[in-house]
Amino acid sequence: MYLGEQIKKLGFGLMRLPKKGEEIDVEQVKVMVDKFLAAGFTYFDTAWAYAGSEDAIRQALVERYPREKFQLATKNAAWINCKTREEAIEQFNLSLKRTGAGYFDFYLLHNLGESRTKFFDDFDMWSFVQEKKAEGLIKHVGFSFHSTPEELEEILTKHPEMEFVQLQINYGDWENPAIQSRACYEVARKHGKPVIIMEPVKGGMLANPPESVKQILQAAEPESSCASWAIRFAADLEGLIVVLSGMSNVEQMEDNLSYMKDFTGLNDSQKNTINKAREALAKIPVIPCTTCNYCAKVCPKEIGISGTFTAMNYLTLYGDKAAAQHQENWLVGGHGRKKAAECIKCGKCEQVCPQHISIREELVKAGRALQ
Repeated sequence: MYLGEQIKKLGFGLMRLPKKGEEIDVEQVKVMVDKFLAAGFTYFDTAWAYAGSEDAIRQALVERYPREKFQLATKNAAWINCKTREEAIEQFNLSLKRTGAGYFDFYLLHNLGESRTKFFDDFDMWSFVQEKKAEGLIKHVGFSFHSTPEELEEILTKHPEMEFVQLQINYGDWENPAIQSRACYEVARKHGKPVIIMEPVKGGMLANPPESVKQILQAAEPESSCASWAIRFAADLEGLIVVLSGMSNVEQMEDNLSYMKDFTGLNDSQKNTINKAREALAKIPVIPCTTCNYCAKVCPKEIGISGTFTAMNYLTLYGDKAAAQHQENWLVGGHGRKKAAECIKCGKCEQVCPQHISIREELVKAGRALQ
């Protein structure tokens, strides 16, 4: 028996809750919570950093149901505006206060990887969460992660006390060299850690995939939504605690419940359909960047080359400019790098690129497209 084996495999992600104007629509969240629990699902996932979410789930769930009827997870982002250990710890205290939950079933160090891990090390949040666990305020401790399998290997080797890992996994990223979903999943499993899956629908992208992909999925099961294929792909993996779906309205909740309520796994024909969909996605011509970042080491202007290319590939694959710009803001500006327009076309990057990408040319195109 592994941690979370008894939990039904759909989790309610509380990052993209329905809104009424600027505020979260708590009444609609209550309806969604009721439907979710009535279908036998019990796992709710929020975070200190999700504006209004912890307050909303207190009103919609914690104040309306016995505490033992659900599992509540939240997260600590010590890398967001924390200068001291006390400030990082205050996030935990605030989460307890906002949710009114009394304790957290699952508590995560939020978004480890790259420069962010250092904050958890510097503030020794590793021992803090163990103290809270000993006090009974946390039942299970783990972390969410967005980076390379090598870095995941390093963290799990240093911190075998972590009980689970939350990873971005979906059929679009499974073999994607920039995200390496499969490799990260395999590292977690090698360390014997059960996995929580986030972004199974890639922030909604796989709910409305490119036409070539959509045709394959609809031909196989005309009555099934494209999102259902993405979530079922993730839910079919072994060693899973839950697959999180960030549901934004009652319709999305009802769609998810319809196929996850009695989900027992994918059959061979369905697996074959997803493989065909992945192949169709792979045929769409994108910039073949693997995010090795050799270019970043030699760029005199510190251009966010790989982040720009990831954003551009989003635009090419899914046609969603706002999502592509969001990626660019996070992967370029959010990592202290400069935008494509600041490239001086020196060509040093192209001399070290293992993929032989015409980087200068692609940066010009991306700069125009992402404006």
